[in-house]
Amino acid sequence: MGDNKRKRSNKSGTKPPPPAAAAPSSDDDAPKQRALRSSKASRVPSDHPSVSASIRVVPAMEAVVKVFCVHTEPNFSLPWQRKRQYSSNSSGFVICGRRVLTNAHSVEHFTQVKVKRRGSDVKYLARVLAVGTECDIALLTVDDDEFWKGVTPLEFGDLPALQDAVTVVGYPIGGDTISVTSGVVSRIEILSYAHGSTELLGVQIDAAINSGNSGGPAFSDSGKCVGIAFQSLKHEDVENIGYIIPTPVIMHFIKDYEKNGAYTGFPLLGIEWQKMENPDLRSAMGVKPNQKGVRIRRIDPTSSESAVLKPSDIILSFDGVDIANDGTVPFRQGERIGFSYLISQKYTGDGAVIRILRDSKVFVFDVKLATHKKLIPSHIKGRPPSYYIIGGFFFSTVSVPYLRSEYGKDYEYEAPVKLLDKLMYSLPQTPDEQLVVVSQVLVADINIGYEDIVNTQVLAFNGKPVKNLKSLAHMVEKCEEEFLKFDLEYQQIVVLRTETARAATLDILKTHCIPSAMSDDLKA
Repeated sequence: MGDNKRKRSNKSGTKPPPPAAAAPSSDDDAPKQRALRSSKASRVPSDHPSVSASIRVVPAMEAVVKVFCVHTEPNFSLPWQRKRQYSSNSSGFVICGRRVLTNAHSVEHFTQVKVKRRGSDVKYLARVLAVGTECDIALLTVDDDEFWKGVTPLEFGDLPALQDAVTVVGYPIGGDTISVTSGVVSRIEILSYAHGSTELLGVQIDAAINSGNSGGPAFSDSGKCVGIAFQSLKHEDVENIGYIIPTPVIMHFIKDYEKNGAYTGFPLLGIEWQKMENPDLRSAMGVKPNQKGVRIRRIDPTSSESAVLKPSDIILSFDGVDIANDGTVPFRQGERIGFSYLISQKYTGDGAVIRILRDSKVFVFDVKLATHKKLIPSHIKGRPPSYYIIGGFFFSTVSVPYLRSEYGKDYEYEAPVKLLDKLMYSLPQTPDEQLVVVSQVLVADINIGYEDIVNTQVLAFNGKPVKNLKSLAHMVEKCEEEFLKFDLEYQQIVVLRTETARAATLDILKTHCIPSAMSDDLKA
């Protein structure tokens, strides 16, 4: 599943923070997720009863390519520099329009991407057209016409049914040539996407998905692509549990790119909800016996839904589809799925009709769906980290990659409780709000006594609230008062003399070989 030489999550088995259950993971660990990968390949022989009843079409393996990527990750703990580059191998496949699909984590923080066709000894330079972090899909192209000669693009099939046979093709660890593993569809449900820290439709299969299989296609019996291999389950109690990204998610990504010229993401309903299965709860909320739905717990204040929805509203239906008390909706014959699936079928900017129950009265609202920003984002999506330095105080913003850089793969346990609480439960009050911290203090004479301040939130500067790093840098740079006073979490304060701090900053930058006191995005 992960790339051949990636060391981070597929092989590490990150523990989930309580009370979340075990969840799948890809090359990047995420909160509430545990990196899991099966160990045995599951092959279905041609005379197997599940196969012999139907005629299998040989997959078009010539369209499956090997992806070589050189990654140069940001250094979140020292954001003015980058980490040592490393290489990885993964899989991909050709689709129509002279394009190649692979996983987003296969080309994350890419410096150079190359692709090689089966049976060829030539690696062709590839360009990354779009990266869908949430859905873990990336779109590539190759400018060299020689690469496209004699290759037939893969065709997509429909979402498979339970027990349908699937064949996963790719370049997993253990060898350099193409590999084929077979199995059946075991489960279809809303799945936790480890790399994107999101929940989208996913398909569980019992075919082995190993490091390097990432981005490879999963074929149906008819020879059509029904998914992209992207993560697997690694746990002492399970074997051969792999996951593929199904065609509805793939097509959403492709159509989004074709429609907007870039990846805009999967929209979200800016609410948190609870089940209404308890009869006493339904009675107290005024829900009639013939009504079902889920109760809104909290609403994202930055979302458009906050203008019409209220806490304790009961969502009865979404776009005309009734929602059950457990939050599920009908899905194909005899199946049910979480109603977030309906939202994920929409595109950013699309409208939706929500029917709610409020004070025993039914209301219908039209809302415009959009993506929503978290207070502590799961990704920075290719942007370099922001930082600001004054008087040896190194200020930064908190993100999941930052926490992982500071505290390792077990950051869910090692990071300060207050930061974890904000990661799990805090909602931004404005679209541009960030969690600003003193990352560390670069020791100098100016900051004697402050050396032990590490990863502590900055609440205010000279009495004014700090809502993001750019506003803090602007206030400090424009300050004409005698002292710089920072109010920190835990009732700590930091006071520096303004002129002395500015003069000391130049020497500190020189000592630590830092090219600038602030990142480029703060200079704009």
